[in-house]
Amino acid sequence: MCGRLAVTLPDDAMAQLFDAQPGNDLPEVPNHNVCPTTRVHVIWNQGANRRLGAMRWGFIPYWYKAANDGPLLINARAETIADKPAFKAACRTRRCLIPASGFYEWTKDAEGGRDPWYIHARDQSTLAFAGIWQDWTLAGETTRSCAIVTTGANAAISQIHHRMPVIIAPQDWALWLGEQGKGAATLMRAAPEQALGFYRVDRTVNSNRATGADLIKPLSC
Repeated sequence: MCGRLAVTLPDDAMAQLFDAQPGNDLPEVPNHNVCPTTRVHVIWNQGANRRLGAMRWGFIPYWYKAANDGPLLINARAETIADKPAFKAACRTRRCLIPASGFYEWTKDAEGGRDPWYIHARDQSTLAFAGIWQDWTLAGETTRSCAIVTTGANAAISQIHHRMPVIIAPQDWALWLGEQGKGAATLMRAAPEQALGFYRVDRTVNSNRATGADLIKPLSC
């Protein structure tokens, strides 16, 4: 599961990092509380070039009669992505990278309260989540949407949640984007335990309306 992100890298730095041509419709950054159905930064391959643009976070299958015509598909399970009717074409030909500074997961306390955790790269680098995308058209208007690919969590992250995003290492970006032939399926695995760090943050982030850099500050005990 991955249901909330933080993105703090400026657009020009993001374009340079991924060697991508930026669009003019990019979401505002920094955003420490990126939520499903909003627009997210996405890198995909367009011909011989990489593009950096915005897509709706929430994959819309082509048969949906409305964007909310079925389940909200923000994640696609690596174990079944090649077989699911909603995802199987996209995982072959429409793979993308979804950059983030970190993401949130939740545990429950003894009273059932939801305690948020912020998960990030230990070296503070930008994470690149494996994603898939799809164009969906209704009444002549096209929405480009995406989902984050998830897999079973590594031992460290499983203390918080049993699933985690598939994180693509820089040396594998080209393979995931389809620039280096076949073999992308081998990348759909959990990141090494030592790659990620995590800490508790304030419950303020439990609201999808919360904003600001304080959302990713370590909780003071």
